[in-house]
Amino acid sequence: MGITLVILLLLNLLAVLALWDWGAEPFRQLVVERLVQQSPLALVGLVLMYFSARLDDGGKERSPLLWAVCLLSGLLAVLLTAALPIAFGGDKLMQEQADQQLAASKGQLEMARQQSKDPAMLQQLVKQAEARGQVPATATPDQKTQAARTFVERQLGQMEGQYKQMQQTTAVTLNQRRLGNSAGAVVLIAAFTILCLGSVL
Repeated sequence: MGITLVILLLLNLLAVLALWDWGAEPFRQLVVERLVQQSPLALVGLVLMYFSARLDDGGKERSPLLWAVCLLSGLLAVLLTAALPIAFGGDKLMQEQADQQLAASKGQLEMARQQSKDPAMLQQLVKQAEARGQVPATATPDQKTQAARTFVERQLGQMEGQYKQMQQTTAVTLNQRRLGNSAGAVVLIAAFTILCLGSVL
C-alpha cells in the first residue's frame, strides 16, 4: 500500500511535466506546487514501507525494501531542496504583484478622494441627478449639493471597504503560499532526510 502513494505522487508529477515548458515561470511554480502538495502522501507511503520492512527483517540485515525507502526518500529530499529557490522566487514574485495591485487600488482611492473635494464635480453630479429626475424640483441648491456630497462619501466608503478587503485577502493568500509551499517544503526535506538516514542506520 505504501508504494501506491509514492506512485500516485509520480503520476501527478508526470501529468504536469507532460506539458513541459520549463522556461515559463508559471510552469515552474506549478511543478513545485504539485511536488510540495503531493509529497506528504509519498512520505506516509514511505513511512508505511519503512515500518513494514523493520517488522519483516526483525533488526537483521537491511532488506531491499529499506534500501528502496532510503533511495526514494533521498531522491524526494533532493528534489524538494532543488525546488526551494523556485518556491522562494515565486513568493517574491507574488508579493511584488500583490504590492503593485494594492498600490494601483490605493492610487485610485486617493484620486477619488481628491476629486470629491472639487466643487465642479459636485455640481456636475447635481446636474446629472437633475437630468435623471433623481432630485426633487423643490430642493434648494444647498440640499442638492449636500445630496451629491452624501453620494460621493458613500462611494468613497465602498471603495475603502473594497481596498481593505483586498489587503486582507492578499495577506491571507501570501501567508498560505509561504506556509504551504516554502515552509512546507523545508519541513518535508527534514522529514525525508530523517527517513532516508533512518533506513540505513
